[in-house]
Amino acid sequence: MIDTRKPEEIALSRHKAISPLLEALDDGADGAKIVQLRKDICLKNGISRRTLGRWLTGYSERGFEGLKPASRIPSKPGIIPESVIEEAIFLRRELPSRSIPQIIEILEMEGKAPAGSVKRTTLQERLAERGYSARQMKLYSQSGVAARRFARIDRNDLWQSDIKFGPFITVNGEKRQIYLVCFIDDATRYVVAAEFYDSQDQAVVEDCFRKAILKAGLPRRVYFDNGKQFNNHWMRRACATLEITLLFAKPYSPESKGKVERFNRTIDSFLDEVSLKHCRTLEDYNKYLAVWLQECYHSREHSSLKTTPEAAYKSSKAALRFAPADVVAKAFKRAELRKVDKSGCISFRGKKYEVGVAFVGQNVTVAYDHTDIRTLEVEPKYGEPFAIKELTIGIHTGPRPKLPKTIGRVNPETSRLLDAKEKQYKSRMDAAKRAIRYGEFAGDEDGEADV
Repeated sequence: MIDTRKPEEIALSRHKAISPLLEALDDGADGAKIVQLRKDICLKNGISRRTLGRWLTGYSERGFEGLKPASRIPSKPGIIPESVIEEAIFLRRELPSRSIPQIIEILEMEGKAPAGSVKRTTLQERLAERGYSARQMKLYSQSGVAARRFARIDRNDLWQSDIKFGPFITVNGEKRQIYLVCFIDDATRYVVAAEFYDSQDQAVVEDCFRKAILKAGLPRRVYFDNGKQFNNHWMRRACATLEITLLFAKPYSPESKGKVERFNRTIDSFLDEVSLKHCRTLEDYNKYLAVWLQECYHSREHSSLKTTPEAAYKSSKAALRFAPADVVAKAFKRAELRKVDKSGCISFRGKKYEVGVAFVGQNVTVAYDHTDIRTLEVEPKYGEPFAIKELTIGIHTGPRPKLPKTIGRVNPETSRLLDAKEKQYKSRMDAAKRAIRYGEFAGDEDGEADV
């Protein structure tokens, strides 16, 4: 941005900025204070340490005049020939990571531009005007296309989710970090569920997702990054059961999840405020989070919506879709594969569960609620699922399990093997009789026997 103020006004502003540092230097302040003053001046005025050093040098050498900006001759737009610019664009397209000095060096070595004729800042401006700056090329190389904003029209058409690192709390004398898991509606920016947890594993995503569904119904789609908390067998199974389309963002493209990323930056203001409450437990953080979401986020007008997220969500004409409780319970069960041993049991987390002798040697899918494994559900390849409980071993042996009727013994009326062999034996004997002549024993003139 071009500063339109007069040189005297700029010099006065610079003198005001460095005055505390000049006074400290005159008073002989220690080095630590001088360093801190330099940092404060740079931060307050948005300048670099190099710029501050240039101001101080100019003031020490030429006084107030040294604080005035140097006059610059505006560059002419056509100072670089069009052919040179085209060559520079081609070099940038060959390798987007090429720096401006490298491009200039190549142009000069190949004789495309006289040495010293192309200035770095001028070429950088020309490339940016044409859409070939380093930042623009980096965006294209990462995603393949330019980033485009999108927004769904109806509520619950798409939910986005993410995990944000939070502050630290002390649990049993141990310092542990907490994490915020949230699910946000894309169309209305309404947070359907958000909660702090003391871990960032798959279980916390499951818990928050379940609460979001029970509160706001089923979304048509969910959109996650490729973290293992989201991209796993359980999430695919749960979404398939609830008829939710599962979508994942491309790797290294956080801009595609812009709404939840923007909310994560908004939540920073809550973290600043809640730090003043000196919360010690997860319950405290979640209590104030609920207050902040309702009073400071959901009820405040959103710049993109021109209304509040709560009003946008509740006024949407899209019907809410809920699933029966048993279907939701089934969707949020985890599933693992187990092999049934010769006693008709499976091992699960160090415990034995009786499946039945009918499944000996088979692999069965075991569905379970990770918070309560007293009862498991077996999903065989054939047949209906059924519940099993932990095997109880007492002081006496339990009754031997009865065999299913389908595999029980049938009382035969005869031996089918011997019946078949008898037929085979008679057939062989008949063939042997037809192959032998007994004429020689009956006085046949030829005296021959055919075998």
